[in-house]
Amino acid sequence: MGHVIGQGRVITPDGVVSGEVWTDAGRIIEVRPVDDVPEQWVCPGFIDLQINGTHGIDVGAAPERVGEMAERLPGEGTTAFLPTVITCDEPRRSRAITAAAGGWSGAGTPRAEPLGLHLEGPVISSVRRGAHPARHLAGAASVAGEDWSPDSGVVMVTLAPELPGALELIAELTSAGVVVALGHTDATAEEFQAGLDAGATHVTHLFNAMRPFGHRDPGPIGVVLADDTVTAGLICDGLHVDPVAVRMAWRALGADRLTLVTDAVAARGTRPHRDGIRTAEGVLAGSAITLDVALRNLIAATGARVAEAVATVTSTPARVLGLNDRGVITPGARADVTVLDRELRVLETHVAGVRIG
Repeated sequence: MGHVIGQGRVITPDGVVSGEVWTDAGRIIEVRPVDDVPEQWVCPGFIDLQINGTHGIDVGAAPERVGEMAERLPGEGTTAFLPTVITCDEPRRSRAITAAAGGWSGAGTPRAEPLGLHLEGPVISSVRRGAHPARHLAGAASVAGEDWSPDSGVVMVTLAPELPGALELIAELTSAGVVVALGHTDATAEEFQAGLDAGATHVTHLFNAMRPFGHRDPGPIGVVLADDTVTAGLICDGLHVDPVAVRMAWRALGADRLTLVTDAVAARGTRPHRDGIRTAEGVLAGSAITLDVALRNLIAATGARVAEAVATVTSTPARVLGLNDRGVITPGARADVTVLDRELRVLETHVAGVRIG
């Protein structure tokens, strides 16, 4: 009964085990110790909390194509993700929510699993909007009538806590079960802390699109690095964040509070983007990175042990979403497994026990 889906150095909640992962009916049933195993890493499947698109597919413009994205992501080790819609008008958001509530197209086919929408905006700061279109920025009051809840397919919302009505919106969203992330914000430290006190638990792409740190004006960055509870996403592509800042975030947050994200956009995979993906004005507009590359970059920048670094793309993002049966290799968990070679390049990806990459 059951079958093996990964053999090597297995990363489990209790440490690294030389063995093999046995599964049945889409669940892990055993991590069986084996002495002679290949020199490869058997990890939980990767989870990306912020991905806007890939290979010409944009979630906001064509949410019906998220299923196509899901078929491509296992190649980078990703088994679950949050399709992300940046600031846009209400009809576009509504279209994306409708697609999410309907389970996306192609549900049931072997692929990475879309876990629900991440709405990045429109309640964000005009000063820190980055590449988000200014014409579609909105206040908290203007989105009050929209149904943002897990039942409608929305599981995460990024907003700026300093805007009028934002704290009330945070409280409403969190009481409905939505994970609120603070980002694209010009908040002072006090305003940012108020957002956390109102119920926000996560931070969108730490360092990017937020008030910079100052020793007399620590802002969001200071609050995050001094806090001991909030989790934060990080774009580890070598362009969005300097390696020194990556090391600083790693030392302050560690594996339990840092989540690597791609923030990938539709242009990823269409051609090389050595200088990043930018607007006509030169503003970074998402990344072209994949999660496996981000993982290798984190280790190169920090010297982190592999098992610790892997947590930033597995168990920690799962915990951000309150998911207990993903992001870990343990009996009873979903059989989502990514196998990496010695250089941490993806060899195999399994979703619910089925090899799809």
